[in-house]
Amino acid sequence: MSQASDLAELEEQARAAIAGVVDVQGLQETRARFLGRSGSIKVVLRLLAELPEEQRRELGQAANATKERIEECVRARRAELESARIENALSDHRLDVTLPGWIAPRGHLHPISRVFRDMTSFFAGLGFSIEDGPQIETDWNNFGALNFPEDHPSRDTQDTFFVEGGHVLRTHTSPVQIRAMTGRTPPFRFIAPGRVYRRDSDPTHSPAFHQIEGFMVDERVTFGDLKGVLYAFARHLMGPEVRLRFRAHFFPFTEPSAEMDFSWGDGWLEWGGCGMIHPNVLRNCGIDPDRYQGFAFGMGVDRTAMLRFGIPNLQLLFEGDVRPLEQL
Repeated sequence: MSQASDLAELEEQARAAIAGVVDVQGLQETRARFLGRSGSIKVVLRLLAELPEEQRRELGQAANATKERIEECVRARRAELESARIENALSDHRLDVTLPGWIAPRGHLHPISRVFRDMTSFFAGLGFSIEDGPQIETDWNNFGALNFPEDHPSRDTQDTFFVEGGHVLRTHTSPVQIRAMTGRTPPFRFIAPGRVYRRDSDPTHSPAFHQIEGFMVDERVTFGDLKGVLYAFARHLMGPEVRLRFRAHFFPFTEPSAEMDFSWGDGWLEWGGCGMIHPNVLRNCGIDPDRYQGFAFGMGVDRTAMLRFGIPNLQLLFEGDVRPLEQL
C-alpha cells in the first residue's frame, strides 16, 4: 500500500465503520482496528522505510493527516453516542407532570410517646415539675426508703431483676420520688415518667413497661386534693364521661392507700394506685411528717395507651411491626 489513493480508500473505510458503531465499546474496537498498534495506519507507516526518501516524506505526511482525520471522526462519533445515551436515560425516566401527585408516607409518634406527652403536658399546666432518675437503682431507693419491709415479696427474684453490686432494675418510678424529695424543703410537686422492669409477661404485662408517678408535699395537702387532681387527669385523658372509684388498698409507701378504677360505661378497669405519703417515707427523705404531708399516685402508661387506643395485646406496642401502629 504505497499510493495516496490507497490511504484515501482506507480513510473511507474507517469513516464508514465509525459511523456504523452503536456503542462506545464498538467505537473503541473500530478505532483500534484502524489506529491501534496493529491497525491499518501503522502498517502503512512501517512500509515507509522501503520507499525512496522523497516518497517517504510525502507518504508519511499523508498518512499522519489521514490518522488525524480518523481520530477527529472517532471523537465526533463518541460525542454523538454519549449525547444519545443521556437522551435515552432522560427519556426513560422522564416525569409525567400530568399524573396525579404522590404523597410520601409520614411517620407519627408511637402511642406510648403520645400518651406520655399528653400526661406531662397536663401536669405541667398544674405547675408540676418533671423529675427523672436512673433505671438501675439502689436497694435503698427502690425498697428501703419507700418503707418496704425486708421480707416483702417484691424483693424476691421472682418479681425483681437484680444486678451486680446489690442494685436492681427499678420496679417502679417511686425511687425518683426519694431522689426528688431528699435535700429539698416543701412545698413541691413533681411527676416522674419513665421505664420500669418486673418479671412479668402476658398479653397485658411486659417485663419492661412505662409508668408515670406524681406526688405533692405541703403543709395542707389532703386526700381530697389527690382525688381532685386524679379526676381532672382522668377527664383530660379519657373524656368528661369517665368515672373514677377508689378502693381501699395497702402500699408500703402510702397510708391511707387506694386502688384507682375507671369506667366509661359498663364495668370497671384498674388504672393505678394512690394514697397519702407514709410518714416513714417523709422521714427517710429528711422531711418532718408532723409539719408536712403529701400525696402520691402512679399508673401504667402502656395500659392507659391500650385502653385509649383500643389495643388488645400489649406486645403489639413493642414487637416492631408498624402495621398495627399505622391503624392508630
